[in-house]
Amino acid sequence: MNLHPDFIRLPIAHRGLHSRGVPENSLASFRAAIEAGYGIELDIQPAADGTPMVFHDYDLTRMCGDEGFISDMDLDDLEALRLSESDEGIPTLAETLREVAGRVPLLIEIKDQDGRLGAAIGEVQDRVAALLKTYEGPVAVMSFNPNAVRAFNEAAPDVAAGLTSCAFPKEDWPMLDEETRNSLAALEDYARSGASFVSHDCRDLENQAVADLKAGGVPVLCWTVRSAEDEAVARRVADGITFENYRP
Repeated sequence: MNLHPDFIRLPIAHRGLHSRGVPENSLASFRAAIEAGYGIELDIQPAADGTPMVFHDYDLTRMCGDEGFISDMDLDDLEALRLSESDEGIPTLAETLREVAGRVPLLIEIKDQDGRLGAAIGEVQDRVAALLKTYEGPVAVMSFNPNAVRAFNEAAPDVAAGLTSCAFPKEDWPMLDEETRNSLAALEDYARSGASFVSHDCRDLENQAVADLKAGGVPVLCWTVRSAEDEAVARRVADGITFENYRP
């Protein structure tokens, strides 16, 4: 499935349009993005029962001050938590889809569930695919894990799916061996995954693999642009941007 043109036309707010008092990946941040006319990028982690939750981290420490892991928590316990000492809770993907309701493009990143970007991906991509079957509006799904992208494609062939990618430096990806990091950085799994776009680190847009895909007509998004100056540089290569901490 091809990427909807609105992902190119509109800047995408990274984890919503968050700011002081408006936490990332909250319904409030999504409302702010919609009001400002931006697209929305968000992250998915599963709750203990597999429910897709809109949350970036594996643990709850940074955003909720809780030492637990989100995948170990049931819905009742998660509903009691608040994001960054605000009144905002952790939304489910179902709640978020009802809130956004197709008004702006929605870019959904499924966080890796294997731990090493391998084959033990669980069922979260299938749960996301099921929720998107009746969703109307521009939507796309992506993951750093090519296996998750491939599985999502099989479950939801009518939804655009892409690879999230970067240079995979050793200091950021210590659990991966050098061969795996080099393969991922070269986007060698792009075709196998069935991806129809990439979202690449804006600091690594001179990557030859990205240039080759772009030359072949593949849409290139990038993450995460944090200034107008960086945006100008990124747009020399990227067709669309994901941004935060300034307004394009």
